[in-house]
Amino acid sequence: MSKSRIAAVDVGNDSLKGLFGKAEYELNIPNVIARDREDRPVIGIEELNDKDPLDGIHIKVHSPALKENNAIYRVGNLAAKSDNAAELDPGSSKSEEDQTLVMLFASLALDAVREENSDIFKQNNGVIDANYVLGTGLPLREVKEGKDVGYRSQLLSSVHQVEFLVTPKYQGKKVNIKFDELKVYPEGFAAYINLVMDKELNIINKDLIDKRILIQDIGGLSTDIAVIKNRNVDDDKAQGFNLGVSEALEAIREEIRTKHGVELDSRRDVADIITKKQDRNHIMVKGSRTSVHDITDRILLELAKKQYRHLRNMWQKNSQTEICYFVGGGATVLKDYLKTLNNNLDGYNIGFFEDEKESIWMMANAYYKLIYDFYRKNIHEEPVKDTNKKAVKS
Repeated sequence: MSKSRIAAVDVGNDSLKGLFGKAEYELNIPNVIARDREDRPVIGIEELNDKDPLDGIHIKVHSPALKENNAIYRVGNLAAKSDNAAELDPGSSKSEEDQTLVMLFASLALDAVREENSDIFKQNNGVIDANYVLGTGLPLREVKEGKDVGYRSQLLSSVHQVEFLVTPKYQGKKVNIKFDELKVYPEGFAAYINLVMDKELNIINKDLIDKRILIQDIGGLSTDIAVIKNRNVDDDKAQGFNLGVSEALEAIREEIRTKHGVELDSRRDVADIITKKQDRNHIMVKGSRTSVHDITDRILLELAKKQYRHLRNMWQKNSQTEICYFVGGGATVLKDYLKTLNNNLDGYNIGFFEDEKESIWMMANAYYKLIYDFYRKNIHEEPVKDTNKKAVKS
């Protein structure tokens, strides 16, 4: 029988972030899929196998959890180049979209099929049986609506198969994915865990542990605001909103196409232009470096004003709040605009993560801490120190 392997996967609206095993392997894949046919043309199998599998993810997915079973997809970078590329739409529920599951299964299969894991998972005739203990999450709004229960049960109750079609190095391999355990965490709670605890779930931020905190997690399609007091996440006061950065990124992408005739592959490309260290808010037009500041500033400032209104409303309802942390990929995109608004308006005590990777990977890191703690207590049965373990409750 295969051993269980830990996985912590954040299927973000911009990209999937995953940590596997002892966090020795990480994946970051654009959250883009495109329906495809099986006979995708390839120029020579040798040339195919010289390429990075992450640039050519081409899979067939079989799972009773999917609305469209046995469909074929391009995923990530390969999908972004397709005419029929699909990104999650504003207003959609992450727990109810096939795209969320296709991305999740693809990431697990990409981990399972690696040579380094051949001693963990059993393999017969190119079919790998991969057992996982998974930590993942859903927006607070969906958890409050109880959608996490159905999401978890449909994943736990079946075997899910990913077949690699025209994918570098892995063509012809099949992975049967089974979950020995699966935890679905509310995203706001996960952000808090990551702020105050290390991988052993010991308190590392004593200054924060007894403070009244808001955590505004801005994603692609939604925003969660967690309310923390007395070391508890207040589920009644916490709120989720159907407001993320995806629509703004799409509007910027469309305006760049209309004004400059430049086609960007995905929303992630737009986010990279806005957040990159060098030549921020610039693109190449016919070989010339061209500013798109006018487009990005107008659209992102409008979104930042909406996010700021949410902050103001939540702070008024929780007047003894001491600090609000902005986290998530959306916070990275809007950081400068939110800081400017705050300086000119209310002057709240707000915080950001200057390390952009830390902000973007916050959910995946939190899920890893939580699922690793569960794994070693309940599955691996290592002795666990009891220090501070009851300090934080959900």
